[in-house]
Amino acid sequence: MSRNFELLQQAGVNLPGTPQVPRGPHTPGPRLETPRVLLDGEKIIAKPALNLDKAETEETLRLVQSVFLLQSEDNRKVIVFAAVDSGSGCSRVCVRAAQVLATSVPGSVCLVDANFREPSLPSAFGTTNHYGLADALRSEGAIGEFTNPVHQNLWLLSCGSRTEEDRGLLHSERMRERIAELRDAFDYVLIDAPPLNAYSEGVALGQFADGMVLVLEANATRRDATARITERLHAMQVKVLGAVLNKRTFPIPESLYRRL
Repeated sequence: MSRNFELLQQAGVNLPGTPQVPRGPHTPGPRLETPRVLLDGEKIIAKPALNLDKAETEETLRLVQSVFLLQSEDNRKVIVFAAVDSGSGCSRVCVRAAQVLATSVPGSVCLVDANFREPSLPSAFGTTNHYGLADALRSEGAIGEFTNPVHQNLWLLSCGSRTEEDRGLLHSERMRERIAELRDAFDYVLIDAPPLNAYSEGVALGQFADGMVLVLEANATRRDATARITERLHAMQVKVLGAVLNKRTFPIPESLYRRL
């Protein structure tokens, strides 16, 4: 049983067992955290662990296997990644999952930036936000015309040239249709959504997808907020597939930690 499962159980969230994905900053040498977690008062706390570059890839691979590759009950193709609160690093987790998935399967993978409020995926690949999902929702044309290949079998559908009014389109029947097109055009689709505690778009996107992965921030995401959001998702019939405890830090040198 994963520690993430135990954590979410204590928070009052009923989820299947899921792996953890530590934070992977853009600079080398990410500082990671142990899978051991506990609850202290109202906040989710995580204990420190080793500083290993490969840990992020290994844990992300476990997440990808759990959500996409090893499931037997249904064929999950379209998954939404959403944080409980803003600033939890959801976009980073979504990007890494897409990259690892693309290198693990022969099929095509599409990464969708549906966070119209704070789009960040194009910058992760050194491209622009000029033409993408918002444009696809307002106009005609095959969904593939709005995507850009960023690496071998990985494509990016950026949020595009959006306006304030475009946020409502994420709730629309047109969005459901575009997701159906993505499902047909690609083998796997990962959608980066706005934070659930502040905005409603993530819930709507979850209803159009095969499930959702929650992203929690260590030492910041509150237990009651996680439980409340999960109850809401269940009420709206959004399948929660797992959770990621992100942004864990490690102040202890590896040589000392190995002696603990």
